[in-house]
Amino acid sequence: MPAGMPVSPRLAPPLASSRPRLAKTWLWRLQSFLASFLPLLLMALLASGTWWLLKNTPSPDGVDVLPPPRHEADYEMKNFDLQRIAADGLMRVRIEGRVLRHYPDTDTLEIDGISLRSFGADGGLTLATANRAISNSDGSEVQLLGGVHVQRFDPVPAGKPAGGPKLEVRGEFLQAFANAEILRSHLPVQLNYAGAELKAQSFEFEYLTSRLSFGGRTQARFDAAASNQASRKAKTL
Repeated sequence: MPAGMPVSPRLAPPLASSRPRLAKTWLWRLQSFLASFLPLLLMALLASGTWWLLKNTPSPDGVDVLPPPRHEADYEMKNFDLQRIAADGLMRVRIEGRVLRHYPDTDTLEIDGISLRSFGADGGLTLATANRAISNSDGSEVQLLGGVHVQRFDPVPAGKPAGGPKLEVRGEFLQAFANAEILRSHLPVQLNYAGAELKAQSFEFEYLTSRLSFGGRTQARFDAAASNQASRKAKTL
């Protein structure tokens, strides 16, 4: 350094913040799960629209004869297995069911014994089963009825055994609206996550605003040990 040039003091690096990162609450994580489950459910049931191809195929003689609408299935598939494959060749969604039917009078699609398996981009697995599923013609409204059971599993690192579900949703009814992006149930539902159990008479989740609301009598039970463990894990992320 040339003689006579003033020396600038060296500034010490800023001290690391001692404030710990706040753990995301189980309610926040529940909202995140529902937000990812809504588009998944709609995408999966829309993938089962094979009957649209048959419906729009002209008759061999070129004349389409449309019978009067009746509540009798005009198309049926039994013991079906539909899969959605991503561009990387991996299976993303798989839908199985005992019977798939289309009713021309109401233009609805019904599936008995539906079972859904979906793999997220992060490697997480979502399973959903119900006694019956009903969808309108464009898939903008989907209902799961009877024995509804949804499970969400975290990604499993290679070489490690799979654990139990991170979150479970049980009930007798689940309804999804694609256009309004709303997931709701007017019947009792039970939610289990990270040691917390919540029972409500009804609930509604708005995807666009991330608003989760419960109706009627609502009960919640928390496992302190499990909640503390989840909180410690979140702080280390």
